[in-house]
Amino acid sequence: MHLARAGWLRWRDELPTAPPRPGKSPIAFRLRLDDGSGFDLTEAGTRKRLAVYLVRDPAEVPGVATLGPDPMAADFTEQSLAGLLAGRRTQVKGVLRDQHIIAGIGNAYSDEVLHAAKMSPFKIASSMTLADVATLYDAIKTTLAEAVERSAGLAAADLKSEKKSGLRVHGKAGQDCQVCGDTIKEVSFADSALQYCPTCQTGGKPLADRRLSRLLK
Repeated sequence: MHLARAGWLRWRDELPTAPPRPGKSPIAFRLRLDDGSGFDLTEAGTRKRLAVYLVRDPAEVPGVATLGPDPMAADFTEQSLAGLLAGRRTQVKGVLRDQHIIAGIGNAYSDEVLHAAKMSPFKIASSMTLADVATLYDAIKTTLAEAVERSAGLAAADLKSEKKSGLRVHGKAGQDCQVCGDTIKEVSFADSALQYCPTCQTGGKPLADRRLSRLLK
């Protein structure tokens, strides 16, 4: 399953016997097991992107087959990261949120990683030194490990609020940076936005906010 941005899975030990009514229910997909248990998949909003696949091997799903390496895997090393960044004339923010390059970081945590690394989201990946790569690698591992630890054991209903409370810059535009006290700023794009701290990440200089930019895809 791919829950996209607005998908939710709700498990029940006993599913209702009546099937969901098409067009009358937010339920997009229902799976019932032989013992009567199962789950409903729902999707809020107007942009329907939730997807369900029935395969014998996850690698048969196109989106899974093209995923980049898991940054929390034991074999993801500084050298692995250096190899992914080398030769890429793209911004490091775009590299971190591209699931085909590195899986599992995404938009929110790429902001958090770059803030922890004290690195501009507009820094060109191929320009990074070995020291830069080491700093970024440590920020990736630390930021994601902390996020996983905070979420462990929480009920699904509490995950979203926990994630927001643990973020330092993402979604915090206009608020004070927890590290230096400067005002967190935002750069908006066609379908997303990034947040950063000028003092911590860009030497005090604000980044150009090119709305409808295609720089981050």
